[in-house]
Parts: sequence; C-alpha cells; structure tokens
Amino acid sequence: MRDLRIVFMGTPDFAVATLQTLVENKYNIVGVITAPDKPAGRGRKLNESAVKQYAKSQGLHIMQPTNLKAESFIEELTALQANLQIVVAFRMLPKVVWQMPEYGTFNLHASLLPNYRGAAPINWAIINGETKTGVSTFFIDEKIDTGEMILQEEVSIEADENAGSLHDKLMHLGSNLVLKTVSLIAEGDVTRTPQPENAEMKTAYKLNKDNCKLDFNESINNIYNKIRGLSPYPAAWCILENGEETIDIKIYEAEKEIEVHDLEIGKVIFTKKEIKVSVKEGYLNIKDLKLPGKRKMDASSLLNGYNFSQNAKLR
Repeated sequence: MRDLRIVFMGTPDFAVATLQTLVENKYNIVGVITAPDKPAGRGRKLNESAVKQYAKSQGLHIMQPTNLKAESFIEELTALQANLQIVVAFRMLPKVVWQMPEYGTFNLHASLLPNYRGAAPINWAIINGETKTGVSTFFIDEKIDTGEMILQEEVSIEADENAGSLHDKLMHLGSNLVLKTVSLIAEGDVTRTPQPENAEMKTAYKLNKDNCKLDFNESINNIYNKIRGLSPYPAAWCILENGEETIDIKIYEAEKEIEVHDLEIGKVIFTKKEIKVSVKEGYLNIKDLKLPGKRKMDASSLLNGYNFSQNAKLR
C-alpha cells in the first residue's frame, strides 16, 4: 500500500463533499489549493470559498495563488512533497503543476465523459433532455477534460429534476467515486482507459446571457428542460412586454400543459393565482419567477401585487 501525500484543489460547495470524505477517511491532505478571497455584497467584504472555509475548520494548509505559474507558488507546492493531486471544480492547471506528483493528478468531472466536457455539465445534461448522467475520474492532460479515464458511475435524471437537485446527487456520488479512485491509486491498481473520440459528442459550454435566454418558439419540452436545467442558478430568462413596460424576468420553475390552442406564441394568460404562457404544443404554467429588483416568488404571490395587461407577452 502506497503512503499517499495528497494536495486537494477545489473551490465551490461541490468540491467540499469530496474533501470532507477524504478527511473523514483519514487520508493525509498536505495542502489545499483554492481560489483567492473575493469581495462580495454591498460592503465588498472579502468572501472565502466554500473549500477554504472547510479546510480552515480542519486546520489544513491552505494556498490561494492568483497565478498558478508563479515561481513562489511552484516552490511552495514542491515543498509539500505531495505524490498525488486531486482536482474538483477548480481551474485549468499548467503542465508544471499537474505533472508534478509521482502518482499523477486526477480530476472529478460531473458527466459521463467524453460527453459534456466543459464548464457546465450538470446544466447541459438537463437542458438537452438526457435521462442519465454521472461522474467520471480521469488523469489530467494538456487539454480540458480529455485525459485517460479511471472510473465512472452513472445516475438517472428524473423527469422533473432541476440542476440544483442533480448537483447535490452528483456531489455525493462524485465524492464516493474519488474515494474509490484514491484507493486504487494507493493499491497501485489503476487501469487507464483513453477516452473515445467521436463526432457525436455533446459539449457543456460555459453559460452566458445568450444561451440562458428562453425561446418560446421552441418545443414545449425544450423550453421546459431549459428552465429546469438552469434552476436555481443562473436561471432561464426572457423578456416580458407588459403594456408600456419591457423588462427581463427570470423563470425558475414551470409545468407543462399539453393542449391544442390558436393563441399567439408567448401570450401571457393569467388568473388570480396562475400565470401561463402559450407555446406550440400548449402552455407553460409558470410556478416560480423573479422580476428585476424583486425577490424570487411563486406566481400567486406575484399576482397579489403586480398587474398584467391583457396583451402581455413573453419573448
């Protein structure tokens, strides 16, 4: 059995579950690398990453480099004498860093590679209507998410699942997969499998304002999948034309109602408790939404204080 000295790299909550699992299983974490503190909120108070907060609570050695190629950082990393590095939801590493440890540097990715390489695999799996996804561990190489595979585990995506619930499911599945991967490395029993390359692969593009916008001319399933695939963050959005007012709104949850109608696409239909929008195959019943400067609320709460005109439209 190899004596492992591990450096862990990660930043958000998704990474904390893995670090916690390693600590609780008594692995020797000689260093934790996470993002620098960032000013947040109105007071611009410095915000520590979720990984830093957990690492501090465990008394672990923390490093927060702004430049991963900086000589001072490379010297500090070398001094830790780690023989394995584990990366979960961090940034791209330079070769000088990932090739440093004797047993390699491996990454946990929240998809069934080679599909959904990239920044937002959880979101795109739902947006594209997948019924299954999973987690993969692989050794890092020069490109993004292309290295030799170690282990994979799949999980089903429920028909009404959103990105938030799938994130939590994959977070726990992933932490257990990392544990299995580390155990194989400790035993010197790792099988490396090159990732297959084919033209049909789906990509997990970085989310931006353009690809988070709803198009009500799409099929009802595509619109529904996009809403849940972007909920609770960053949230699907569209433009509300309401009388003289034109504003951007965010939609977090909706239900499909398949029905034949002859209404204009995007027309808003409202009662005292419901807000619906007409689409090709029926209606989307909007359950949770957010107007600019307001908190997120359900449809009936919004209708208590907001008036829709008879010609209101979403586009």
